[in-house]
Amino acid sequence: MFNVKEFSQRKYYHPYVSPFDPCPPILVKSYETPPQLYLGFQPYGLPQFSPQEALRYGTLWPALYSPYDNPYEQGRE
Repeated sequence: MFNVKEFSQRKYYHPYVSPFDPCPPILVKSYETPPQLYLGFQPYGLPQFSPQEALRYGTLWPALYSPYDNPYEQGRE
């Protein structure tokens, strides 16, 4: 069975830093990608959350659940 957890949903890149920029540069930036990018067609028999869990997580399928991790919290990057 396909496992969405094999892929990192947080991507990183290094933007161009101008020598004339008056502000201190941010050397590494990041962004999140949604899990459906890695799923393709929905496989048959995909596990489902209970109705209460589905309302809490915002999706019926655990493979499509993606919590937003704030990269600016202390101790992260």
